[in-house]
Amino acid sequence: MSNTIIRKFPLGFQWQTQDPFLFCVHHLDHFPEGTPDLGPNPELLKGRPLGGDFDPHQDWRMYHGQTIPGFPAHPHVGFETVTVVNQGFCDHSDSLGAAGRFGLGDTQWMTAGSGVQHCEMFPLLHTDKENTLELFQIWLNLPKKSKFADPYFKMLWHEDIPIIITEKATVTVIAGNFNDITALAPPPDSWASEPENKVAIWSIVIEANGEIRLPKAEKGINRSIYFYEGDEISIETETIPKNFGMDVNPEADINLKAGSKVAKLLVLQGAPINEPVAQQGPFVMTTQEELQKAFSQFRLTQFGGWPWPYPDNVHDAEKGRFAKYPDGTVIEK
Repeated sequence: MSNTIIRKFPLGFQWQTQDPFLFCVHHLDHFPEGTPDLGPNPELLKGRPLGGDFDPHQDWRMYHGQTIPGFPAHPHVGFETVTVVNQGFCDHSDSLGAAGRFGLGDTQWMTAGSGVQHCEMFPLLHTDKENTLELFQIWLNLPKKSKFADPYFKMLWHEDIPIIITEKATVTVIAGNFNDITALAPPPDSWASEPENKVAIWSIVIEANGEIRLPKAEKGINRSIYFYEGDEISIETETIPKNFGMDVNPEADINLKAGSKVAKLLVLQGAPINEPVAQQGPFVMTTQEELQKAFSQFRLTQFGGWPWPYPDNVHDAEKGRFAKYPDGTVIEK
């Protein structure tokens, strides 16, 4: 193994992450044509373990959805979700009254902070053709000082996200800096909002036999590279097959070269928070005492309750991309 690569690991359903990241998963589903209910034909659901469909051998999954694929209402506390939708659409609804439909390259960044309920559903909007969904969901931890911050959500529309195009590669700068290109601002209480933490999220596509050099980071920064589509990539003398991740030396010059097919990669980087993690599902605090306090608050308040008609709420089929914020502001795209 080269001096650049610290550790190499296979990619399972949940990708291994380093502090300050808690979780990363790549969803790729070739959903069939949709029905007027925005779900698949009920005949196709027979025999599936609805409410817990994560079968990796299937072309598509319902996840926790029973009529529409996705994740019906559930609580989050003490961390952030960054949801990057490359193909298809995600419908968001939450206990703050916020809502949205985003996709086609959009990213939603949500600070759960002191607690929020939300649902993330994947409406099958096309009734005459396949509904492909591809997205990343990334969990970024919050430091102790921000665990009880007010919940906040922000849309990063794909028209506004910086994209670097070279002769042989494309870099979408979702967070952080890539050379002299700076991403859109993250939410105000995010670990990423402090420049010294060097948080970066880059989505990279390298053409066949093309290459790109990653800018150096600083000592003490954690950097992971996930190679999820293509045939192989090379770093120095090391050849990496598809579906492998690497923790790499942030101070090294890293030249990524694709094999005979287009290579797609995700890079996560940031200074570690270096605080204890007390976690139970989507409740993430620094101590067991804080964790029990968060559970108690959820039992008492339901984090504002659920103002939507269904736990798997979706928006009208004809609705375009939009965001409705808790203060009532609506942005249509």
